[in-house]
Amino acid sequence: MYTQHEETRPMAEQPDENQATELRNTAVDQLKEGDWITSPAIEAAMRKVPRHLAVPEASLEDAYSAYNAVITQEDEHGNHISSVSAPQIQAMQLEQADIGPGDNVLEIGTNGPNAAYLAELVGHTGQVTTVDIDPAPADRAKRFLTETGYTDVNVIVADAENGLAEHAPYDAIVVTVGAWDIPPAWIDQLKDDGRLVVPLRINGLTRTYAFIRQAGHLVATSAHVCGFVAVQGAGSHTQQVMQLPGAEGLTLRFDEGLPADPSLLDGMLNSARAETWTGVTVASQEPIGTLQMYLSTQVPNFCFMSTKPDQATGKIGPTGSSWSMVAIDGPHFAYTVVRRDTEKKTAEYGVHAFGPDAAEFAEHIADIFRTWSEKVRGTDGPRIAVYPAGTPDDRITGDRIITKKHSRISISWPTA
Repeated sequence: MYTQHEETRPMAEQPDENQATELRNTAVDQLKEGDWITSPAIEAAMRKVPRHLAVPEASLEDAYSAYNAVITQEDEHGNHISSVSAPQIQAMQLEQADIGPGDNVLEIGTNGPNAAYLAELVGHTGQVTTVDIDPAPADRAKRFLTETGYTDVNVIVADAENGLAEHAPYDAIVVTVGAWDIPPAWIDQLKDDGRLVVPLRINGLTRTYAFIRQAGHLVATSAHVCGFVAVQGAGSHTQQVMQLPGAEGLTLRFDEGLPADPSLLDGMLNSARAETWTGVTVASQEPIGTLQMYLSTQVPNFCFMSTKPDQATGKIGPTGSSWSMVAIDGPHFAYTVVRRDTEKKTAEYGVHAFGPDAAEFAEHIADIFRTWSEKVRGTDGPRIAVYPAGTPDDRITGDRIITKKHSRISISWPTA
């Protein structure tokens, strides 16, 4: 029993299976208490699958940490390129996917345990195919699935940019790597009303979205803030960076492209800095995902700026945080700052701005914060729909349309 596991872990370090079961159940209990697990089928699957056997290099405590991933592979620069996701993230996506007995499911990005959960959910009448561009995690997954008895799962090494037509159409596609775009195959290979769960990056902000296919496009039904290892291969995307003119060593990172004419910012820091406070405060543990997304969709160019304490001098800073949200409109540049109360229980947002009409621009950005607080705060966030590239504007509804290589993303905001 557990032949492969014995090959990778010395006999003296064999795991205590009773302890593993106890830790596994504790993690599931925590996820139920946090409402990350609400489905009895998902609960049963996560109590059954011995995920620690997929990461023999990790301690049992690390393997069953409810909220932490186990990193399994890094590149030469130390960047994480493969991991076994935290149980919380896996439960989140499984709940979004709404998988039932008999479903045909494609998993993009693999390491083993999640494919086993999927196999439990689809049962003997369903089918699970898991694919990875990298042979190493695919081999790890195959060893784990063989060792634990899930031999019916198809493990394939391929670039999933074109999906996997040989096993399509799918009731659900679950993507466990961070994507910047949604290629046509991921929509085309879904059945009508099929579900796509994907960590999608929009304006540098990653959410795991649950989409349903409707008449050739996708409509989101839920979204959760998350972080994932980035997709490799044809679907990879590199953020564009720009040095802020006049601020040596300070870099701006854009996810959807640089401003149309960056030269308009030349000499911008020579103008007087305008400052304003928004009156919008957030609690220390309050989620601000909708605030970030709202600001990113209300300005022509949105990006992030990181700052270091030793650079927070002169025209830029201090910001009160290690990073700031940035809005750019032609020659105008604004970034967010925060100030915390004495007990650090709340923080208020402020805006610093430069440009020919800096004070007016600062107030404009501050008003976006106020509108979020009055009309968006506390809602479920925007309505997201994804259309194929080339879809004309008159066939898309939404407050903002973001065009990517393969898709056009419509974003509509509710009002409180």
